[in-house]
Amino acid sequence: MDTFFKFLYDFLSQFFNGVLDILMGFVNGIGKIFNVKAYISVIQFYKDDFSGPEWLFVVIAILLLLILIAGIVVIAGFIIKKYLRFRKTIVEQESLLEEVGKLNNKVATLIKEKDEILAMKVSHLGINPKDAAAAAGGGTGETAEGETGEEDTGPVEAPRFSKLAELDEEFANYKIQNYGNSFDLEELCSNFRNFAASQLKLYYKPQMIRLFISALASTKLVILQGISGTGKTSLAYAWGKFLKHDSCIASVQPSWRDRTELFGYFNEFTKKFNETEVLKELYRAGYTDDVYTVILDEMNISRVEYYFAEMLSILEMPNHDEWIVELVSSSWKNDPKRIKGGKLQIPENVWYIGTINNDDSTFMVTDKVYDRAMPIDINEKGEAFTPEEIPAQDINFSYINSLFKDAMEKNPVSQDTLDKIEQMDDYVIQHFRIAFGNRIVSHMKKFVPVYVACGGDEIEGVDYFIAKKILRKFEQLNISYIRDEIDGFVEFLDSTFGKGKMKECEEYVLRLKKLT
Repeated sequence: MDTFFKFLYDFLSQFFNGVLDILMGFVNGIGKIFNVKAYISVIQFYKDDFSGPEWLFVVIAILLLLILIAGIVVIAGFIIKKYLRFRKTIVEQESLLEEVGKLNNKVATLIKEKDEILAMKVSHLGINPKDAAAAAGGGTGETAEGETGEEDTGPVEAPRFSKLAELDEEFANYKIQNYGNSFDLEELCSNFRNFAASQLKLYYKPQMIRLFISALASTKLVILQGISGTGKTSLAYAWGKFLKHDSCIASVQPSWRDRTELFGYFNEFTKKFNETEVLKELYRAGYTDDVYTVILDEMNISRVEYYFAEMLSILEMPNHDEWIVELVSSSWKNDPKRIKGGKLQIPENVWYIGTINNDDSTFMVTDKVYDRAMPIDINEKGEAFTPEEIPAQDINFSYINSLFKDAMEKNPVSQDTLDKIEQMDDYVIQHFRIAFGNRIVSHMKKFVPVYVACGGDEIEGVDYFIAKKILRKFEQLNISYIRDEIDGFVEFLDSTFGKGKMKECEEYVLRLKKLT
């Protein structure tokens, strides 16, 4: 056995001596590299034999050696630093993974506790434990036969539409009131104009008020556009004050991308519906016969066709019973009274008024929006005048809507004017390759009669409507190519409608001509 241990010692010594030689060699090598005395000894040995020029090369050799050593030190330091940083990253990742593991364990524990509490709760309520998950999630769940149920109880003690539930309580005993209105449209314009001036110190020209009321008659979406500070938002604000129902102002944000910005959304975590003020206003309006207004302030700071697309389609439907928006996919027993099957019917007595500033910070409003809306330009401030003292008024939507319908029946656009419009349509198609569809003609047949009933002139109303709804499409063209056609178009308008009758149209196209 002694012989074996001696063998083992000699055998392993061969390996470890080699390792030791490597380490010692490395240490000795480092020692030789930084052995300053050895360098000095070499220099002293040869110094007596160096000539003058050779001393210059000696200095250069010393400098190069110093640079080389410094480079080695820097590289070694860099490598060590990179290694330490890499090691630190690995340690941090390991710590994060460990922390994630702990959190996952905590989540699993919480889920287990939640299931235990839910089991106790459903047992107490007498619910089938197999339906517990559906009851907690607010979904439809499954019936005993395995079929999907149409209604889910949800958490009875916590309704998901809290603001709308409050409105149900507020209007629990409400009865629609008849205010006995007796004014005509011309008186309505005068009263509103005098109210704005006397109560709010906002001054508007009679034509502006006529245009505004006529726009309300022609469509549910009115766009007030123009330079900043001319009173676009103020006009819609004053209209709400005049009707004793403050306008609901929705300040559009650049981040608006879909309809949830208008109506809100259901939070799956809290099991609550995040209701917006717009949704609350629509719900309130459904209880009454009053007139309500929603202001989309700076509506083109985001793309209108993103967040308002569904409303554009809904408001276009001729049957008001089809004005329905789905808020949630299922119903709960404690949902608000006017939400049926998760859906809300959009009331007729609400108008949507958008304000637009045309500058570099906004998006261009597309034809899809303009064709469904009535734009009104507000580019100048009204002049102050001495108004009559007119208070705010209670006005029934059914009454003002009947005034609009009566005006359309009593003041239809004359056949002579329609023939002239058709001639103009042919001229525009031939010279500018632009046409307008039936939707725009339908809007005009609502707008112009009401404009006349408000005290305006038929051709004046047609002029404004064509300029804002049809000739606006000229902006899509290359103006330099149609520049020579504009003078001929102005002559056509004068000869067809009368000299200077189509003032808005002529001023618009001549302004486009100046831009080239």
